Amino acid sequence: MKSSNSPHVSAVLLCAGKGARAGLGYNKLLYRADGQTVLERTLDRIQSHVRHTTVVAAAEDHDRICELLQGRENIQICIGGATRTESVRKGLAALPPCDIVVIHDGARPFVGSDILEASIDSAVRSGSGIAAVPATDTIKVVDGDTVVETLDRSRLVNVQTPQTFRYNEIVDAYARCDGDYTDDSAVYERAGYTAHIVAGDSRNVKITTPEDVLRLGARGKIGSGFDVHRLVAGRKLILGGVELTHDKGLLGHSDADVLTHAIMDALLSAAGLPDIGVLFPDNDAQYKDISSLTLLARVLQEVHTRGYAIGNVSAVVMAEKPKLAAHIPAIRARLAEALETNVDCVNVSATTTEKLGIIGEEKGIAASATCLLYHEYGKHRQQ
Repeated sequence: MKSSNSPHVSAVLLCAGKGARAGLGYNKLLYRADGQTVLERTLDRIQSHVRHTTVVAAAEDHDRICELLQGRENIQICIGGATRTESVRKGLAALPPCDIVVIHDGARPFVGSDILEASIDSAVRSGSGIAAVPATDTIKVVDGDTVVETLDRSRLVNVQTPQTFRYNEIVDAYARCDGDYTDDSAVYERAGYTAHIVAGDSRNVKITTPEDVLRLGARGKIGSGFDVHRLVAGRKLILGGVELTHDKGLLGHSDADVLTHAIMDALLSAAGLPDIGVLFPDNDAQYKDISSLTLLARVLQEVHTRGYAIGNVSAVVMAEKPKLAAHIPAIRARLAEALETNVDCVNVSATTTEKLGIIGEEKGIAASATCLLYHEYGKHRQQ
């Protein structure tokens, strides 16, 4: 219980980013692992240290975050801006006046109480408390591929959040400094104030990449798929939803897009569902000549319904002809759009069988695929 003489400490929690590099296809703060979202984990870490919290959210996440905040006291939500700096400005404007304000990234759910306490204590004493850890790599200034200067590592730190300030000083700094900044201490310094460092922690990482997501104890599921179709005259050749120019096409009940079929089976495998032969039988007239991307959309809906989001998909096409290297960028882009994810989460490569077997004899084309699924927020999960 805080003493009545304790400074009034509030927090601005930044949650308005897109989180594209995490590869989830939605805001990483809404990612759920072991029953909690990243946002809820972060809130649990900071709320015992503050009296009031303003969560700065993207407009598209507003309703979902409001649901997560139900039952939590002394917390409000505001819509952020196009940049981090603008989101902080909006968060500070929405925050009721206080003595000390903690500014923290919602994507840092591993922050420890010791860091928060040190940051707040420093701000009370000196006006600011910026969590930072010593730089462990040698840092060089370069011009193109030429090293211009090697910096003294002993004087360098990697800055984290929380970054904590006297409320009136950081509000004044943001009011007087135009432009965008990568962190709050830069704004504070630019306004003429002195930023003071406190010890951060290497474990206080910001969730940014798929590898970082795994730190949350995320339970991923891996699936694999394989398909092969015969090449015949008089058919279109479609791979990954892209029609290619070739003297033959693939034979099948649908459009026979062997690459998309392999990806669908990989997704179904990871989600514990029957394969496409069961879901879309080749004796059912409704699937005659249907686009495989239409079927992929149905598979994706089944995957989402069972509470999963795509981590990544990796596929290999085995074909003697046509050569596919020039077409792969378009194929990846088309598949990423269909899978509702980022292009860098969909990889496609091509190989031959060195003229061996039905692939080498140009009698058919085969494809294999693997995928990683993560639990997705806000959806039903199988027991």
